[in-house]
Amino acid sequence: MIDRPARRSDHARMPKPCRLLLLVLWCLGSLAAQAQGNAAPGTAASAATPAQALVLLDGRLDALKTTLKAKHPDTSLADLRGSALAVQDQARQLALGLAPQMTALQSQLDVLGPAPAKDAPPEAVEVAAQRRQLDKAMATLDAQTKQAQLLGQNALQLATQITGLRNDEFQARLASRTATPFSRTFWADPLRTLPDDRVRIKRLGARFADAVAQAWQPPNRQPLVWCLIAAALLLGGGRRILERLLLTLATHRVPDGHLRRSAMAAAVALTAVLTTGLAAQLAYLGLDWNGILDDDLAALVSGAVGLVYFAAYLTGLGRALLSVRRPSWRLPTLSNLTAQRLRPFPWLLAAAVLLFGLLDRVSRASGISLPATVAASGLFALVVSSLIGLALLRLRHARRELTAEGAKPEHQPAWLGLLGTAAALGVVVSWLGVATGFIALAYFVAVQMLWVGVIVATVYLLIHLLTDLIDTLLSPRGRSGQRLQATFELDPHTLEQATVLLTGIVRVGLVLLALATVLTPFGAGPKDLLASAEQTLGSFKLGELAINPGIIFGGVVVLVVGVFVLRMFKRWLAEKLLPKSTMEKGMQDSIVTLLGYVGGVLVAVLTLAALHVDLKSITWIVSALSVGIGFGLQAIVQNFISGLILLVERPVKVGDWVSLSSDVEGDIRRINVRATEIQMWDRSTVIVPNSQLITQNVRNVTQANALGRVQIKLPMPLDTDASKVRQLVLGILHAHHGTLAAPAPYVQLEDVATGAMTFNCVAYVASPREVSGVKSELLFEILERLRQERMPMTSPQSMLVRTLPPLPDEGEHTG
Repeated sequence: MIDRPARRSDHARMPKPCRLLLLVLWCLGSLAAQAQGNAAPGTAASAATPAQALVLLDGRLDALKTTLKAKHPDTSLADLRGSALAVQDQARQLALGLAPQMTALQSQLDVLGPAPAKDAPPEAVEVAAQRRQLDKAMATLDAQTKQAQLLGQNALQLATQITGLRNDEFQARLASRTATPFSRTFWADPLRTLPDDRVRIKRLGARFADAVAQAWQPPNRQPLVWCLIAAALLLGGGRRILERLLLTLATHRVPDGHLRRSAMAAAVALTAVLTTGLAAQLAYLGLDWNGILDDDLAALVSGAVGLVYFAAYLTGLGRALLSVRRPSWRLPTLSNLTAQRLRPFPWLLAAAVLLFGLLDRVSRASGISLPATVAASGLFALVVSSLIGLALLRLRHARRELTAEGAKPEHQPAWLGLLGTAAALGVVVSWLGVATGFIALAYFVAVQMLWVGVIVATVYLLIHLLTDLIDTLLSPRGRSGQRLQATFELDPHTLEQATVLLTGIVRVGLVLLALATVLTPFGAGPKDLLASAEQTLGSFKLGELAINPGIIFGGVVVLVVGVFVLRMFKRWLAEKLLPKSTMEKGMQDSIVTLLGYVGGVLVAVLTLAALHVDLKSITWIVSALSVGIGFGLQAIVQNFISGLILLVERPVKVGDWVSLSSDVEGDIRRINVRATEIQMWDRSTVIVPNSQLITQNVRNVTQANALGRVQIKLPMPLDTDASKVRQLVLGILHAHHGTLAAPAPYVQLEDVATGAMTFNCVAYVASPREVSGVKSELLFEILERLRQERMPMTSPQSMLVRTLPPLPDEGEHTG
């Protein structure tokens, strides 16, 4: 524990501007020390032996039962239930921790083999002794495991019993009835106990005044003064400065769009909490700098600080959502008139919560009589329900005015209409509860309406903030989205699908968390629901595989991290390391693909290890699906093995020009696990199973850097000078930049037919892919040179003209 008076001299020697920072740091250090102190028992329990841990857990469970049997237990039922669940969780963890030891002992017994016979040699005596020791240790571990499981079951039954008692107490409290406020009896009891209550309040006030006077004394005055000055600065200009700073950061650092609007709303809400709540915390810290306040006063002041935090958050949340001064920042679809009408209600509700909360804590600290407490509760229920009812009326009148002016009222979602109807019903129930004497019921309904409203508004703000953040980070047009596309080789549609999926998960998670928080007064808070889910899922098994939320989360984390690291490693290989080597592109792609397969298998193994999956746990699944796997996956396995053969032997590789017997000809673009992608000349893609490239005839045009051969058939007339044509064409072939000098081009007289002779002109190029382009350029050049040399490629057609005798006259023919 920190000795504050001993540090007083150090404060005096420090510069004054550093003292406020020292106070804040000391506050954070105190909170950290308190957290460590709370974690110490669990650490000590975990460090004990299994036998000692079982004794401790048994003692804690007996103490809880003894406390529960007391008529007036000092600890609340909620705390008792939490302690019982903690015992149950520790017993379950202890039983799980003993399981590996049992497995290790069983493995040692299997190694030793069966027990030796009585007439065994002397060497077997030592084996028998070791076996007896192992059997004894296994019996002890088995007994401890069963005892831990029994303790867990007893603790869970005790927690269930406490839950039933809490429900009974809750229902009895709500069903309790007092005199109606319209009767004289209701006011007679508070008036009769008023003198005693005034004395108790004066006594509490005197104690608080003495504490303040003691804090104002010279040893404690300076910390109190600095804390009050810091609190005044925060309340004065600190809120405006912090709000402007956060808004400036949101304006300049957050991209323009919906995210900036939701970020500004969140900044406005947080500013009120940070400034007002921190100011109250500093005032409390200065007042209790040297532990001046006793336990009751410390609880009173700390409770008041908590109320200030809640009231500040309520006002900040109202300002952020209504945004009267800046309508463009408004998240809900509210008109300016509606926002103006609803503007004062967050402040009024916060003031009511702060005022009546302080009265409640003062009554607890001073011991005010029950009639005065009941009257204060009824008054609080009336004030809160009246404010909520008045807000609903103003909202309705604003919509009517907009309709009367011809403006279209804002669209209301279905859930908002249901929430408004439930609020109106709650207002009526609260008023009727106060009028009929069910003050506890009315108070509970009013508190629940206020609590549900704050939770719904908070979830609404968080949904907008997180949704806009995800949309901005994963937008294909944004900077981060483009980086993700470049890093993981994603297309825009994948990012859009990921955005929709993540936003859906966030919305569902926040709604479930909100429901758990709303159900807290009924004994089903977030911790209880999480513990119940863990217990339910922890006892569920899929064969021999236990389903545990924590283990599943760890496995998902290992899978995501493993895939990310594997993708980054493949990208580094493909873009950084391998391009600087002398390997060709196809070999580089084969190495990257093979290492990707190996890394995928390694990630799968690590994920199964993180999930604590034993092969024995899934043997029943494999055996049940063995027939289907054998027949249904036969072709897939065949293509997979063929793909591995293609990557290892490399008869074809990425970038090769291949021709299959099925009239498929093109370039290999990718060799996948099951099939190979071949791009045709018309830019279409043919998916060919890998087994076809292994079992069928495949013509690889570019295998081993094959050269391209350009062949031109040149028909010329018989009277053409053949030597001149040969020299002309050879000069053209040698002069072209795409032809190779070795092998050298050549021109042969291939055929002499009736009326023409045919020249076979051949040249070689560096790649078969260049054949068509070089051939076209050579043909253009040859035709141009032949025209210049007046050497026609075909001889003119000869035509025979014969003169026919005249036809005989028709009359002569008749005669």
